[in-house]
Amino acid sequence: MSFKAEYIWIDGTEPTAKLRSKTKILADDAKGAELPIWGFDGSSTNQAEGHASDRVLKPVASFPDPIRGGDDILVMCEVLNIDMTPHESNTRAALAEVAERFAAQESIFGIEQEYTFFKGSRPLGFPEGGFPAAQGGYYCGVGADEIFGRDVVEAHLENCLKAGLGISGINAEVMPGQWEFQVGPLAPLEVSDQLWVARWLLYRTAEDFGVSATLDPKPVKGDWNGAGAHTNFSTKAMREGYDAIITACESLGEGSKPMDHVKNYGAGIDDRLTGLHETAPWNEYSYGVSNRGASVRIPWQVEKDGKGYIEDRRPNANVDPYVVTRLIVDTCCTALEKAGQV
Repeated sequence: MSFKAEYIWIDGTEPTAKLRSKTKILADDAKGAELPIWGFDGSSTNQAEGHASDRVLKPVASFPDPIRGGDDILVMCEVLNIDMTPHESNTRAALAEVAERFAAQESIFGIEQEYTFFKGSRPLGFPEGGFPAAQGGYYCGVGADEIFGRDVVEAHLENCLKAGLGISGINAEVMPGQWEFQVGPLAPLEVSDQLWVARWLLYRTAEDFGVSATLDPKPVKGDWNGAGAHTNFSTKAMREGYDAIITACESLGEGSKPMDHVKNYGAGIDDRLTGLHETAPWNEYSYGVSNRGASVRIPWQVEKDGKGYIEDRRPNANVDPYVVTRLIVDTCCTALEKAGQV
């Protein structure tokens, strides 16, 4: 007997990496054992030159495969060079180092992944040769005149739950054909691994319905909302007191930090962060309570309770979760450590 393992990895496409995967057949006695490393042709994924194209897939997390079922699994991998060092496209390795360095602060993330369904060249719900009614009734809406793609969304949610991912919710978003799912609360590596797998399942599930999903941060130009990946973050100290909340917010606005973060928060960020459509301008940093027009929002309940978490509203839908979690942990945890708020 044997089972199928779908090895999933992130390629070297720039400015926004793509997901790749291929199937490995494993003998039944491999169940429960350490999954083997595997290889691939990096010259076909923008991760090598043709004259030295071998690259290594190292499993970092595995989940039940909800599509194939049975004993089959999904395997999230990181990419290594043949000397077993992290490949330059491997952003997970840098996160692992930072997460370990600040492990005592017990960072937790919840990431809100927005995305848009397309049918051909137009967003799902956009009529051929025209535009739908203006935004207003689509967000968390109901009814066939305002909601498009719910069958795909429900199938994706079910697949994520069967895979054991930490999905915490779904909702229709502000633009027609635009949706969101949330992953977390989880530790930095776990939330990032699981968000990549949830993205893979989104694309794979949508295949069966003949539609595509995009993480384009501004899929329709003009007076339409963009797509983000609002990133909710807390440490143990933030979950216990409000002073740490303010320290974290202030740290994200210090010196070069705003631009250091924004330039790594996803390609095309200046198209989305315009100061309109519930965004702050990409080149200005701000934070505030219950303010969705700020760079970082402190939920009203957090101010009332005097503890909790913050929401960085700047990351694009196409952000690399390994990068955004690393930057936030490094910036905020360093500041909290210096302030003695750990």
